[in-house]
Amino acid sequence: MAKQGESLKEGDAAPDFSLPADDGSTVRLSDLRGSKVILYFYPKDDTSGCTRQACDLRDNLPQIEAEGAVVLGVSPDPVDSHEKFRDKYDLNFPLLADEDHQVCEAYGVWKEKQMFGNRYMGVERSTFVIDEEGKLSTIWRRVRPKGHAEKVLSEL
Repeated sequence: MAKQGESLKEGDAAPDFSLPADDGSTVRLSDLRGSKVILYFYPKDDTSGCTRQACDLRDNLPQIEAEGAVVLGVSPDPVDSHEKFRDKYDLNFPLLADEDHQVCEAYGVWKEKQMFGNRYMGVERSTFVIDEEGKLSTIWRRVRPKGHAEKVLSEL
């Protein structure tokens, strides 16, 4: 039996959520209707792949915004970790804390992973483009950080 979120496909309604952001605000997906949303899930603040991905999105944000889109990053790290990550790399979009991984589960990105023979649960790097009506228009799973921002831009 498929877990919640694993069966999400392009054209489906994006699962709504409300999460705390690095700036102390609360971000609700439903409040962003009318804008395209680049919702990207990443494993951990301030690690090499996550830093590369975040900085590429930061550097491409003017072009992304010119296409009418906003960027939201989501990981299970707490808000204080997001604040440090944001400040260290001058990130210019919200980082959302999904500490109980409920949103990660809703989007099907909370997966069993393996490193050095150890199994553990964590985030599978994934990106979802959500259209102005709140539908999933593009889904990328098992994203490679290098060059991903350019792929996102080409979809907008």
